[in-house]
Amino acid sequence: MNPGTPTSPTAPADPEAAEASDAEKTVTKKAPAEGASYDMDKTEAEALTAAEAEDEAEDDDLDLDGLDDDSGKEPSGLGAAAAAVVAAGLGVVALTGSWTGKVAAERETLIGQIKTSGGGTAAQQISEIYGDAWHSTALVNGLFALLALLVGVFALVRPAFGAPSTHPQPGWVRAVATAGIALGVLGLLISVGMYFDLIMPLPTATGAAG
Repeated sequence: MNPGTPTSPTAPADPEAAEASDAEKTVTKKAPAEGASYDMDKTEAEALTAAEAEDEAEDDDLDLDGLDDDSGKEPSGLGAAAAAVVAAGLGVVALTGSWTGKVAAERETLIGQIKTSGGGTAAQQISEIYGDAWHSTALVNGLFALLALLVGVFALVRPAFGAPSTHPQPGWVRAVATAGIALGVLGLLISVGMYFDLIMPLPTATGAAG
């Protein structure tokens, strides 16, 4: 053989064996790919589950926050406003008189007439028929004045108690409550003076005879 002559190339392997080898390589490549895809699907599923759990926890927190907000609402101030108006009304009643005071006075007058129907001195008749009725009216008016005073004070100090409010009490509420307190104090002073005969004493028998 001539040394310069190139040797013949190696004969190709069996075609079926080559195809089998290629198939094995393909299967080997697919197997890791399928495993990686399964791991990715599993990871995504776990991530979705965790996200859903977080969403549910956030919804629960929002619901709890909403309940807290409802329970911690600021007071509307309606009670203080109503109390201020009631105080002013009671103060007016204390100064002008009421149906209750009129009934009490008429009752004392009737009792005095019954007591003195069998006879009595002029001073006794004045005290039983006129004086007791006068004192009953002053007592009832004084009770209305005291109620006006207490309700007016409550209307003014109500914002200091309970849940704090960012909005100040309306000016008209304070004004009406203050008016109720003033009327209550005035009515209380007049009632005390009338009850103890300090402002206008009862007529005496000597004056009645003259």
